[in-house]
Amino acid sequence: MQSKITREEVRHVAHLARLELAEDDEVRMTEQMNNILDYMDTLNQVDTSSVPPTTHAIQNCNVFRPDRVLGSLHREAALANAPETDQTSFIVPKVF
Repeated sequence: MQSKITREEVRHVAHLARLELAEDDEVRMTEQMNNILDYMDTLNQVDTSSVPPTTHAIQNCNVFRPDRVLGSLHREAALANAPETDQTSFIVPKVF
């Protein structure tokens, strides 16, 4: 089995991730990363040409109501209960 990931590469990635790995952790991570890449090679051998591409594991459908265009409030009705207005907008305290 040829190693695809070297200990130097593991050290480099650990450095980028701001991780301090002990020497035995570097060895273990190198072995685990190589095992993952070997498994990916195994998966790449599977014929998936007849499988359609998917974005989700299950079929999702929209659970929201359909969009409908409805009339909106008239400005006077929207501003009717406002404590302060300038006849076109709400007047609110300034916030800094």
